[in-house]
Amino acid sequence: MHAARSTLTFAASTALAGLAVLLLAVTVVAAPLVSGADEPPSITDRDTLVIGVNDDRPGLAMRAGDGTLKGFDIDVATYVAGQLDVAPKDVTFKPLSSDQREKALSDGKVDMVIATYSITPERKAKVTFAGPYYVAHQDILVRQGDGSIRGVRDLRGRRLCQVSGSNSWRRVTEERRVPAALVSAASYADCVKALAGGRLDAVSTDDLILAGYAAAPGSRVTVVNAPFSDERYGIGLRKGDVSGCRAVNRILTGMYQNGAAETLLDQWFATSGLNIAITVPQFEGCA
Repeated sequence: MHAARSTLTFAASTALAGLAVLLLAVTVVAAPLVSGADEPPSITDRDTLVIGVNDDRPGLAMRAGDGTLKGFDIDVATYVAGQLDVAPKDVTFKPLSSDQREKALSDGKVDMVIATYSITPERKAKVTFAGPYYVAHQDILVRQGDGSIRGVRDLRGRRLCQVSGSNSWRRVTEERRVPAALVSAASYADCVKALAGGRLDAVSTDDLILAGYAAAPGSRVTVVNAPFSDERYGIGLRKGDVSGCRAVNRILTGMYQNGAAETLLDQWFATSGLNIAITVPQFEGCA
């Protein structure tokens, strides 16, 4: 009798132990699903992408006559999307103003931003940045044939464009204390028209922006190639999309190593006079 009872007790204990192991296994499998629910959605999981861009930057992102957007930023966006297995027909470009970018990302209205979006400590608190996909520099635009301006110090007493809402002029007159004669304008497009028409002596902002204007047919302006700041153009992602950031960094590395970046830069800026960088930029850490 004791032997039979012991056998039954052993069998019951074994069954309970097996059930405990099964419950533990279910718990372990289920746990990541619960914690993952709090993680932000990643661009690596998307079949379609909405990408925030500029729509008024020649050579970078500008509307063509047929209404489509064309330029270096648009081509980089298309390249990155393609490497993420998102076809061009499944990419939507959404024009954004500078002050809309962080909110558009946090609200989920765009999946990424590629729009001469300089990486700064203040922005990194709200956005996860991949890249940079290009390191631009503040430079100077002058009329073709004007050899009197070779660097920022030569802007002393010269008529320099001051665009409403831009801080580029401050890097000349305040940070470097060069007493240029500031002339107000509503946009860089207006600055370039005034420069070509002889109403200004120089325009100063990011070199890729200047190069886009200089490369336009019949522009009559050229880039000096006297850089005096770094502007690290990043690809903005929703805060916390670390896997998406790492994926984009791998794509950007390949874009430079396989020559695609050089091809695109030459396509849009070769005639501008700008000395174009074609080496892989040093990336920010994904966070």
